[in-house]
Amino acid sequence: MAIKKGKILVVDDNAGIRSALKILLPLHFEEVETIPSPATLVNMLESFRPDVVLLDMNFNTSINTGNEGLYWAGEIKKLAPEVEVVLFTAYADIQLAVEGMKRGAFDFIVKPWDNEKLAATLTAARDKARKAKRPVVSEQSGGPMFWGTSPAMAAIRRTIDKIAPTDATVLITGENGTGKDVLAREIHARSLRSAKPMVAVDAGAITETLFESELFGHVKGAFTDAHADHAGKFEQADGGTLFLDEIGNIPLHLQAKLLRAIQSRSIIRVGGNEAKPVDIRLICATNMDLEALVREGRFREDLYYRINTVHIALPALRERKEDIAELAEIFLKRFAQKYHRPLEGLDASARKVLEDARWSGNIRELQNCIEKAVILSEGKMLCAADLQISDSGARELSAADEERLVREVLERSGGNISSAAKMLGVSRPTMYAKLKKYGL
Repeated sequence: MAIKKGKILVVDDNAGIRSALKILLPLHFEEVETIPSPATLVNMLESFRPDVVLLDMNFNTSINTGNEGLYWAGEIKKLAPEVEVVLFTAYADIQLAVEGMKRGAFDFIVKPWDNEKLAATLTAARDKARKAKRPVVSEQSGGPMFWGTSPAMAAIRRTIDKIAPTDATVLITGENGTGKDVLAREIHARSLRSAKPMVAVDAGAITETLFESELFGHVKGAFTDAHADHAGKFEQADGGTLFLDEIGNIPLHLQAKLLRAIQSRSIIRVGGNEAKPVDIRLICATNMDLEALVREGRFREDLYYRINTVHIALPALRERKEDIAELAEIFLKRFAQKYHRPLEGLDASARKVLEDARWSGNIRELQNCIEKAVILSEGKMLCAADLQISDSGARELSAADEERLVREVLERSGGNISSAAKMLGVSRPTMYAKLKKYGL
């Protein structure tokens, strides 16, 4: 029997379809709501808080864009980026559905649908949404912090040794893929608050309409269909650590509200008037130059100094070359076990090309490279040819190797396009293009 969890909202003007899904979807979801048009969609996003929206592509009303599905998919992702959108489409609208995925939709389902495929797609979307929403707790996080042997990381480690047991506010900066979230978890795990939760928030992804409700909570009746009190992220992190990722993306006018909460260590829920004290340790992260934003008037100077008690700048992977091969070995062992490959390690040629590559995507790019190489490998040692890294640092696959890789990941994913695309590190439209290219 399927494990029922999560919430799904169905938006479709066909009463028969809504009735059928009301019978089918409760087998897979804890809560199912259906509405006949997008007229009440915005309110439902705030009150019902779905993990997934199954959205019809066409309704009875007229939208200026010429396609309501694309329009409302975009609106959902603006208002609630953490919600996954699955488009419900007729066969003739497949190209529009693919366009919808380019705009952020998770997948599409063609009518008439296959129950098993529909359930698999929707539950995959649910799992992705719930993973993105779930508070990060150090004991349940991924791998431990990898320090390596580079002088830059050794200096950061000494700093962490000093500040982790304190309540000092920390600002972590660095390029995408350098592991800012992993370092935040390490600080929390080594703090005196480690027994309490670390709640992670992608601060820049919260829409303006939901900003206060998400961070500070709301009381029953604060807005339409607010049927119960809701604790925001500050309250959820009480006693533990609040990690505000991508803080540089918060609009200027919302920064003042965040600053007040940080300064007073208290919040007022939306619709309430009682100040609730919160005991948190604050860690922030960004890939942006906050000092430059302050000079440009796009980031409050007082907020910058409030979050910048201790500043840790994570180096790019190209600045810690002595750590690349060891990191690659860690990923190799992980993926060899995952994909049941009898790999023993990296040979000298693999080490050389790995250390010479640019790694503009940093650790995340290295991990993706090793995963693909493990899938393609045929020997006991991973070699340079398996890595497919050119002299310029860009990975290149021959047509024959690419077809073999696509077939391999399809087989290992059980034919699940979303899983296969994730293994390859490509979007679903790109995956469909590859399937078409190789007649799969």
